[in-house]
Amino acid sequence: MTYMAPIKEVLFVMKELAGLECLSTFAGFEDANLDTAQAVLEESAKLCGEVLAPLNVEGDRNPSSWKDGTVTTTPGFKEAFRQFAEGGWQGVQHPIGYEGQGLPKLIATPCVEMLNASNLSFALCPLLTDGAIEALLTAGTETQKQRFVPKLISGEWTGTMNLTEPQAGSDLSTVRSRAEPQVDGSYKLFGTKIFITWGEHDMAKNIVHLVLARTPDAPEGVKGISLFVVPKFHVNDDGSLGERNDVHCVSIEHKLGIKASPTAVLQFGDHGGAIGHLIGEENRGLEYMFIMMNAARFAVGLQGIAVSDRAYQKAVEFAKERVQSRPVDGSANHAVAIIAHPNVRRMLSTMRALTEASRSLAYVAAAHCDHAHRHPDAAMRAEHQAIYEYLVPVVKGWSTELSIDVTSLGVQVHGDMGFIEETGAAQYYRDARILPIYEGTTAIQANDLVSRKTVRDGGKVAKALLAGVAETIEGLCAEPSAAFVPMKKYLTQGHNSLGAVVDFIVTNMKSDPNAVFAGSVPYLKLAGIVFGGWQLARALLVATAKHDEDPFFYRAKIGSAQFYAEHVLPLASALEASITTAKGGESLLALSRDQF
Repeated sequence: MTYMAPIKEVLFVMKELAGLECLSTFAGFEDANLDTAQAVLEESAKLCGEVLAPLNVEGDRNPSSWKDGTVTTTPGFKEAFRQFAEGGWQGVQHPIGYEGQGLPKLIATPCVEMLNASNLSFALCPLLTDGAIEALLTAGTETQKQRFVPKLISGEWTGTMNLTEPQAGSDLSTVRSRAEPQVDGSYKLFGTKIFITWGEHDMAKNIVHLVLARTPDAPEGVKGISLFVVPKFHVNDDGSLGERNDVHCVSIEHKLGIKASPTAVLQFGDHGGAIGHLIGEENRGLEYMFIMMNAARFAVGLQGIAVSDRAYQKAVEFAKERVQSRPVDGSANHAVAIIAHPNVRRMLSTMRALTEASRSLAYVAAAHCDHAHRHPDAAMRAEHQAIYEYLVPVVKGWSTELSIDVTSLGVQVHGDMGFIEETGAAQYYRDARILPIYEGTTAIQANDLVSRKTVRDGGKVAKALLAGVAETIEGLCAEPSAAFVPMKKYLTQGHNSLGAVVDFIVTNMKSDPNAVFAGSVPYLKLAGIVFGGWQLARALLVATAKHDEDPFFYRAKIGSAQFYAEHVLPLASALEASITTAKGGESLLALSRDQF
């Protein structure tokens, strides 16, 4: 099967939950209405479904290859990337002044989801380019912006993010790559960078590497890291390409999944030094790189949602066609399609509900980002920015963790055939496995959620979001229908559990940090479950009010919300218990090192 973008579902979330029409009241977003969104999404769906999705299996079976420093991509990828670039898809959310389309992040977000659902390996190249664009727009000089950003937006060039080194994984304080200043203001860079996604390829004329390195007099630790732009080919003053820079791909990794995406080992400066230029100020590189990383982390969350949706679509198709066993309720005396069996329904409903909840939360987060950039009131911009920053680790961490569960269920629905590569279900599972790891593991996202996003403001943003949940619960309580009872009950419990955990974290951070951080990942998952349930509760209210306009669609929305309420939200109480149980941190340290 190919990929069918869920346009109707996406437009519902954008309009009813993320408030798309409100964005059109902001300066520069006047055309960001439902008609524009639908037109953009339909074209995106066409490219993704007709061009990129058919290459997904080919990329898995015939991945990118390396020989003598050159990387050759999967057959068809180069031509597909040309279509992607010519369609202007790299520039959907980037400024018009640099030849982008200047549309809201909320409209770009479903385009990114579709791209990843159709072909996760392919989508990683634009993902990293988006991050490079954001970093240059934020911290680059006007000359750097004019030199690099339009070419990145046009797709003529692509971008990368170079952080990790053999001895420096998540702990960037140990970065050793060095940058030696030259008399002309440039720098010569020397060092090795590993795990560089799309660090070398044949799809674009140039690759713009953003590289972390240390200058000679830099202080130790993260405070001594600077950011440099190091293009594969030198760029002349007139914009033309010059000679090859001293940066070379010495190998690419052999991986469990996302095989068509070349993960490169890059060597800088083996032949005299790779010429680069400082971005922003010296020793503020990590600060600038976090701009890129935050953009990438949100996008990786979308990858989790995307691969979940693709796996769900595949599983539904199989369940409707695969005939096996008579129904347990005796409604037929012959074998039926397995979608009739209760446990298969449970698995499919879980896949659907988790995907819808995580999608809704991500799109709402994207809308907060748009408000943070375009709202006319400075105080409101700051408020929305704080909410967006709180939600980014939740979107990244929770959406990618559940993608493992969803794609695993996809394999399970297929039974034995799910373990066979030819059916395609296994690829989604393998591709998804990297998502909770790269761009910061789930634990890193959870630690960020605890320390920077919860403790730093005394739980203020978390409690503001919980106030929104409480308001929705009041709306549910005003509805007499029995259909609202499970959501009222379990969303209330979830609200109370998350509130108790926020208080626990704020209260115990100084006195018992081990206990707090022992529960950091469960806290992140709890936040995802509750805030995802909040969005489905809001959808339930809308779907009930509008049911008669489109009974088939809205009944499905009601069904997903009810399932989530009864089968997912009850997990909140268990997560609360695992976090707040007395001496919960102690149990984590109960075994000595030698007892493991």
